[in-house]
Amino acid sequence: MGGMERIRLDMDISINRTNVLTEIHPCYKIDVSYILTSNPSAICVLFHIFLGSLSAIAVCGNLLVIISITYFKQLHTSTNYLIFSLAVADLLVGLLVFPLTMEFSITSCLYNDDLFCKVRSTFDVLLCTSSILNLCCISIDRYYAVCQPLTYRAKINNHVVVIMILVSWGVSAVIGIGFIIVGINQEICAGPCLIVSLMANILGLIFSFYLPAIVMLFIYLKIFLVAQRQARSIQKTTCQRTKCGATVSKMERKATKTLAIVMGIFLLSWLPFFLCTTVLSFSHVYVPLPLIELLNWLALSNSMLNPFIYALFYSWFRSAFRMIISGKIIQGDFTNSKLL
Repeated sequence: MGGMERIRLDMDISINRTNVLTEIHPCYKIDVSYILTSNPSAICVLFHIFLGSLSAIAVCGNLLVIISITYFKQLHTSTNYLIFSLAVADLLVGLLVFPLTMEFSITSCLYNDDLFCKVRSTFDVLLCTSSILNLCCISIDRYYAVCQPLTYRAKINNHVVVIMILVSWGVSAVIGIGFIIVGINQEICAGPCLIVSLMANILGLIFSFYLPAIVMLFIYLKIFLVAQRQARSIQKTTCQRTKCGATVSKMERKATKTLAIVMGIFLLSWLPFFLCTTVLSFSHVYVPLPLIELLNWLALSNSMLNPFIYALFYSWFRSAFRMIISGKIIQGDFTNSKLL
């Protein structure tokens, strides 16, 4: 969260103070002296158990993807290297961002913005941005695979994939580090610094979400249209309408379903949080803290879902997962196994 929205939320907290205990988070409350204190209630315990479970699923799911691509030689492809990079980012989200956000939530950091809150925010911005940018790179890879299959191997080779991965992580690191630098500078200066902070917020929002989301939306729309055109071309040139119509229709439905799931879950996870962040950064609209917390956790849950969205679409990943979970890979050398 940027500095401008933090100032606005601080103002909202001051305006909405009351003379009674105010519940603003399952694990915190404001006492009569307007001091945020811990509230280790049963709801708080359930809250941590639930979020801890999400963290464990995110770690285990992405770890399966990482082990599969590392171990099985069949999965050593350019596309899977991008999925590997995505899994690393999402694994770190589950391993670092989930626990840190549980301990140093948005609510607590608004009242006590110490070093650990800055560390949590930096990891949050860096790793989540990397996850989104890796998703964008995967969409670019899929575009060339579907829309330009004859030149795909030449354009998307290992060298290009490495560059895409380095750019994704490099841009994410710049945004994450820049986030904490802007926050520190804003605390010691005013006037022009507020303008710099505002510009940083705008650029951060654009490069962290809006630009990758627009690119992904246009790419997947293009892929869908090309897939439909290819299916109809196959129908006209190789088979009779009465015999192949159902098959082609099934192909179109599968393409529509796949792309709808990919973009639908991505937008459902991230769009509400970034819209809320945008509103907070550039308007005086009051947004309740519990809603901000909820949207933040909804966005983070995308890192838990990515292994199932991208990996489980492919049967060879499902075969790899079964071999890993059953412990078969520790019983012998299966690196050259043919995954079906």
